[in-house]
Amino acid sequence: RERSRDRHKSRSKESSRSEKSVTINAPPAEPLLGDQSVRGEEVQDDNWGETTTAVTGTSEHSLSQEDIVRISKDLDDSVGLDCKRYLNVALSVILGLVVFLTPLAFLILPHLLWPDRLRACGTACEGLFISVAFKLLILLLAVWALFFRPPRAGLPRIFVFRALLATLVLLFVLSYWLFYGVRILDSQDEDYQGIVQYAVSLVDALLFIHYLAIVLLELRQLQPFFSLCVTRSTDGATQHYNLGQLSIQRAAVVILENYYKDFPVHNPALLTASKSRAAKHLAGLKVYNVDGPGENNAAAGIAQSQSRAMIAAAARRRDSSHNELYYEEAEHERRVRKRRARLVVAVEEAFTHIRRMQEEEQKKAPGDVMDPREAAQAIFPSMARALQKYLRTTRQQHLHSMESIQQHLAFSITNNMTPKAFLESYLTTGPTLQYGKDRWLARQWTLISEASVTSGLKDGSVFLLKCIDFSLVVTTKKIPYIQLAEEFIDPKSHKFMLRLQSETSV
Repeated sequence: RERSRDRHKSRSKESSRSEKSVTINAPPAEPLLGDQSVRGEEVQDDNWGETTTAVTGTSEHSLSQEDIVRISKDLDDSVGLDCKRYLNVALSVILGLVVFLTPLAFLILPHLLWPDRLRACGTACEGLFISVAFKLLILLLAVWALFFRPPRAGLPRIFVFRALLATLVLLFVLSYWLFYGVRILDSQDEDYQGIVQYAVSLVDALLFIHYLAIVLLELRQLQPFFSLCVTRSTDGATQHYNLGQLSIQRAAVVILENYYKDFPVHNPALLTASKSRAAKHLAGLKVYNVDGPGENNAAAGIAQSQSRAMIAAAARRRDSSHNELYYEEAEHERRVRKRRARLVVAVEEAFTHIRRMQEEEQKKAPGDVMDPREAAQAIFPSMARALQKYLRTTRQQHLHSMESIQQHLAFSITNNMTPKAFLESYLTTGPTLQYGKDRWLARQWTLISEASVTSGLKDGSVFLLKCIDFSLVVTTKKIPYIQLAEEFIDPKSHKFMLRLQSETSV
């Protein structure tokens, strides 16, 4: 029996050694930067390229029922937003046509209805024609510059001041038409110069309304009154903005516009360290029964002993968790510095090779010169492995695709950029707009506020801007009133006299 046991142990050791030495290389068709590594919580080895196991059997493009429901909801929301936007544009165009055609109708209708009874238009009347033409041209350009701009965002409620101005213009035009129909059309007024002056007064009033629109829509919000603190709920990134007298929904639009250029890109892979650490702590707790399987009546006692052992081990783990966190972060920083150094060296060597190739191509014929795209594809494999390892270590692999990296490399070669300038996009986390829209763009933001979104900002008001992955918490503080006082200093008070004495060393 002892000999058979020894033989069994030796065979198990040999089999375990042979199992440890088996490596399966990754297939060459595997993409450079996979999205599956974003979800992986295990710390990858430095030699992951040589010890990668390919697991098949699941589709990369599989969709669950929740994904289908979410996609259909996004499509419905997008259709509703597009209809609302086109409806607003259509109403604005109709109102603008009514406004611009009304003065022309005032001038044309008398010639069509009672041309024989009109008095001749003198020099002053013809001068008014020129005035009406130029004023309408100025009004057309002003309205186009102020109102017919591409919309920056779709608001949940109507823009109060814009709706107020539209209502004012509509009532103003209707009142002019009412007066024109009662006093001119019914009586068939023969004084055509008076009719022209009436049309000129309408155009003048429209110009004044446009000036009022500039004051309400543009100038009123320029002076800052509030300081808004914007905090991202996941990682605590914070920015401060000073805004004027705006409604909550318009302030939310300004915050989102600044968010995409001021906040670093949201990386959910960096937020899973604490979860993975807790999971490793729970997975590391194992209970062994050294006495072997007992009787059935001892099962309750074994369960109680196991629970007590788990509680004691968890308490010991909790006491030493700060040490594990410290050493884990130190090890992660060491690995990041190591792979960053490898990446810098690889990129410098690749750019050196590019400069050598450029010197050689200058000696060739003009038709044999390699374009930047081909040069980028030629040197990319030399740095791809180091760049992939660095991006996976810093958990940025889902932000950069192989195609985007090659495009950036070709752009750097075209503009004669240095290796440091090329690596800056990968060594430091940039703003959100730096990356592709498919990586960060949210189709719809949800504004959550206790107060009405059309009401103005107030001191202490709080609202949320929520998307799928995170939310922006916005708190409002009023900028304090600053009182400056002047203090006059007499220039003669700075003068002093130095008296020299013979006894002193001075």
